Amino acid sequence: MELVHSAVSAWLAQRGHLFCWTPVALAAGIGLYFASKVEPTTSHYLWIGGLGVLCIALALRAGAVVSPAFWAVALVCLGICIAGARAHLVKAPVLTWRYYGPVEGRVTGIDRSGSDALRLTLDRVVLARVAPERTPARVRVSLHGAQGWLTPGPGMRVILTGHLSPPSGPVEPAGFDFQRHAWFEGLGAVGYTRTPVLLLEPAGGGQWLFKARMWLSQRVQATLPGETGAFAAAIMTGDRSGIGQDTLEALRISNLAHLLAISGLHLGLLAGVVFGAVRLAFAAVPYLGLRLPGKKIAACVAVLAAAGYYALSGGNIATERAFIMVAVMLCAVMADRRALSLRAVALAALIVLVLRPEAMLGPGFQMSFAATTALVAVFGWFRDREISLGPRWLRPAVAVAVSSLVAGLATAPFAAAHFNQIAHFGLPANLLSVPLMGVLVMPAALVAVCILPFGLEGLALWVMGQGLAWILGVAHWISALEGARGTVAGPGPAVLPLIALGALLLILWQGRLRVAGLLPVAAGFLLWWQAERPDVLISDSGTLVGVMTEEGRALSKPRGAGFVADIWLENDGDAAVQEAAHARWPDVADTGWPVFAMSGKRAAEALTTCRPEDWVVLTAAPVSDLPCHVFTPETLRETGAVALFREDGKIRQVTARQVTGARLWNTQ
Repeated sequence: MELVHSAVSAWLAQRGHLFCWTPVALAAGIGLYFASKVEPTTSHYLWIGGLGVLCIALALRAGAVVSPAFWAVALVCLGICIAGARAHLVKAPVLTWRYYGPVEGRVTGIDRSGSDALRLTLDRVVLARVAPERTPARVRVSLHGAQGWLTPGPGMRVILTGHLSPPSGPVEPAGFDFQRHAWFEGLGAVGYTRTPVLLLEPAGGGQWLFKARMWLSQRVQATLPGETGAFAAAIMTGDRSGIGQDTLEALRISNLAHLLAISGLHLGLLAGVVFGAVRLAFAAVPYLGLRLPGKKIAACVAVLAAAGYYALSGGNIATERAFIMVAVMLCAVMADRRALSLRAVALAALIVLVLRPEAMLGPGFQMSFAATTALVAVFGWFRDREISLGPRWLRPAVAVAVSSLVAGLATAPFAAAHFNQIAHFGLPANLLSVPLMGVLVMPAALVAVCILPFGLEGLALWVMGQGLAWILGVAHWISALEGARGTVAGPGPAVLPLIALGALLLILWQGRLRVAGLLPVAAGFLLWWQAERPDVLISDSGTLVGVMTEEGRALSKPRGAGFVADIWLENDGDAAVQEAAHARWPDVADTGWPVFAMSGKRAAEALTTCRPEDWVVLTAAPVSDLPCHVFTPETLRETGAVALFREDGKIRQVTARQVTGARLWNTQ
């Protein structure tokens, strides 16, 4: 009886702190929707919605002990319904076949692909011999071959001869699902062209924010040439099309890539600079400072400045998330509430989850809220216990060091899980770079934008360029150090949820029982350590096969299907390149795996016999039925990528379709 009384007392002690758990319950519902292998029907949503309404009614009538449980179930139901509604609202035609021919469209996005090729996103698409109702609303095309006849710009209507195909599924079972990602991005086809892109119509009206963004990017890069100017354009406008792959790789290895994306750091620094400048202006004019609420006006101006920065940057998901977090905190200042609190972080998470539930699955959402939650919790703990960060003159440096350490530790599991690498020298790189962003780079960028209409931005951009040149120098220096990058194998699907749940218990739970959060964290890392990688992987096109050997995964081809090869090796925690992995292919015979990869129609026609225990991958259909296990592009189109595991002398086959199920984004 005493144990029950203690448990009830511990539960009641959470009152007043339960709001922070609302985004957790909502995210659980969203996660259940995306984890389902069957698309919910209308009747499913009616039952789920009815259960949610019933739980709300019970919560309103139940006591303080039971009502939070009913609210949690209601939020889970709401999360499922929100995710489902969002998936249906973004529904658009998806190409279901390979297309080759003319592609017309209006330029709505310009960036670079993983192969460093310029890439265009087009809307108002027209495809030859394709009915409008079957034409994708948006397509993305990489520009290869000889270009240069046209410099693509916002709003231009262009034409090209391109190869288009449906967005591909996971490159391996339980891998990243690009089909799902493309569905929520509104992309109905992706492809490439090797012919020149030609102008059909010059840019017309509309898209003025996109045009302003690209105009500012070009203006900045004209003043600051090279990688420094491309870096400046990226953090001022979100345009990364000028940044080379070498620079991107150096920033990733040194754990400074977050400085490139317009995120909470940039919006926070901008809002902080504006907020401080306006408050200083009020203090400089005592007549106004003593009669007007300068702090609230400064917060309002900072919100407006952050909104302008958000709109100018293109409004992608990462920037939207950062703007919401900054806006919530500044609105808390205007409402005389504590700006940096876990409640503010929870409110921001709720807004993001309601507007973009699919964002929860991405590394940006997970890493951003992991870092913010950890920072608010740690500095709140310092404040409540009146822990000093040292002498006044040393506090800024100590605060930066503590922030970098806490944010790095909080985001490390998510970064390692999504990108399969660990930046061993990320802390010193951030200590050498982040302070300069706040003290020099962002203030100079703000001044440059303010005086740009008068043509006086040159000096401010030069100052900004000095800071960015230092950061790039740090990135290249750190990335060149021996052991700068470590690699890790990809975790199973349960790992990150367990680690996140444990960390939330440690931070949000009130009382000594919070230490119980260490158990799911430890369980998550244990599962990660024991994660099993497939013995054999087969791509969904049949063009690449990978077999695990003692030296690492051996690949059937030295070139081609490079994206798939890179992802497989990254998920293995293998730093080898494709050619080096192909050099291991002769070792496949020593593994005992009877796997054979044959390319071309002639090889398929020549194959007339095989053993029942053989696994044969062909890029063309065989001429006769074979007794062995045969994979062809036709069969793989139905199953997606295939993974084979050897367990107790038997072979277990897992397909991508078995893992993803039949969902909106892969059944169109």
